Amino acid sequence: MTKTLTAVVAHILVVVALLTTFGILGLARNESEGADKFTGELERNVKLRVLENDTAKEMGYLDELLDAFNKKYASYGIKAEDANMDQYIDLEKDGPYGYGPDILYQANDALMKYTDGKHIQPLPVEALDCYDEVSEQAWSAYAASYAGEDYIFGVPVNIQGPLLYYRKDLLPADWQTAWDKDRNGVPDMVEYWTDLYAYSKQIKSESGGKKFGYMKSLFDPYFAMGYLFSYGGYIFGDEGRDTKDIGLSANESYKGASVIRQLASSMNEDCIDDTITVNAYSMIGNGTYFATMTTPDVYTMFISELTREYMRRDKLDRAEAEKKAKENLIVADIPKLPESGDLEDRNGKTIDSVMMGGINGYAVSAYTKAPNAALAFVDFATSYEMIMKRNQLLGIAPARADVAESVGGLSETVNKNLVAGRIEVMPSVRAIAQVWTPAQTFFSDLAKDPFRPKKDQKYTVADALKTALKKVDDQIYAAIHTLA
Repeated sequence: MTKTLTAVVAHILVVVALLTTFGILGLARNESEGADKFTGELERNVKLRVLENDTAKEMGYLDELLDAFNKKYASYGIKAEDANMDQYIDLEKDGPYGYGPDILYQANDALMKYTDGKHIQPLPVEALDCYDEVSEQAWSAYAASYAGEDYIFGVPVNIQGPLLYYRKDLLPADWQTAWDKDRNGVPDMVEYWTDLYAYSKQIKSESGGKKFGYMKSLFDPYFAMGYLFSYGGYIFGDEGRDTKDIGLSANESYKGASVIRQLASSMNEDCIDDTITVNAYSMIGNGTYFATMTTPDVYTMFISELTREYMRRDKLDRAEAEKKAKENLIVADIPKLPESGDLEDRNGKTIDSVMMGGINGYAVSAYTKAPNAALAFVDFATSYEMIMKRNQLLGIAPARADVAESVGGLSETVNKNLVAGRIEVMPSVRAIAQVWTPAQTFFSDLAKDPFRPKKDQKYTVADALKTALKKVDDQIYAAIHTLA
């Protein structure tokens, strides 16, 4: 239900009281300044610098958002504008000197690192229109506790959970008889990793290594870690808060590492670095790749490439080519994994894939001169109408359940996957930055293994994988607690 401005103001006043009471905790820079942050009145005749991601700019969404907001708040003299800054600006370094946005849009791990230095503000989120429509799991990505009190520092916009993208027109002609064993009308190779692996090997073999089935940069921890999670691995214990409990090697995570190695064998050596990630749009477009895995927010990039390919190859006009592209580019949930960890095991038990994800959202800079106007912008940008528009233009998976339900399809699936625990949100702690390099080094080495001479291969048995994963755990621990 849409909240009135009166409700927003009332909740802001509650936060004023909290900031005054707990100012010593550093939620405001000092007690008197903290009390001034939220006056309960919209600042007039102010400019708001908004930092959005590059895709939102390129696809025209940011312009639509700014125009709509500025029209609504014109009577207050409030004007929001593109901050014209790099999307990965460091507020920690630049904010204190006045160079920084008032409102930031980034992933939860990128935003929440700013809570340590009090560079972003706690927000009265209960007052926002989106509050009741966003799941507890999404809100928790922006939660932090100080002296036993819980605060929310960001407002979820979209869920970044990996999805499978594939070309329907590249399915084998006989898939309904040869590749649909349960006769449910869904190709087996997009339901089960075992079948996708088999199909990928078939394509690679039949094309002489010129075409491929599933292709992904396997060195990328954001996507690779999900295979470990699926078999019981984790990054930090205590729901991502205990940085002394590092568990990439926990339980049967070695099976996930084995899956990565097997997948690499059906690709080429491009999988050991970011070559596939960089080329995925064009390679899916021209049919070199059958499928890849990535996030919902790049859907439009694939459509653009495939549209150009149909215009070039089939001599279609843009409208016809785009229609054909949307018919043939299918986005599906992540396939199920074999319980055994063996991709040759096509008849054994399966388990759900659990993939790493994130929550992208807005935060308000602690250095803004117009916190109330900034909050109004965040409320507007996370309204039903604007999140729906964002979905239409960018293909995001909305954090708002009402928008996800209206859109249906994979947007609703991603939302439900988050609630069901099939998306493991990356920890919102500063120490997450120490995870990527050791993990990436291992995954790159693991993906390279099938391409080594047999005598030099390192990861052909379970014990070798277990030892390697434990080493990664130790390296991460040292980076956080010993070498820092």
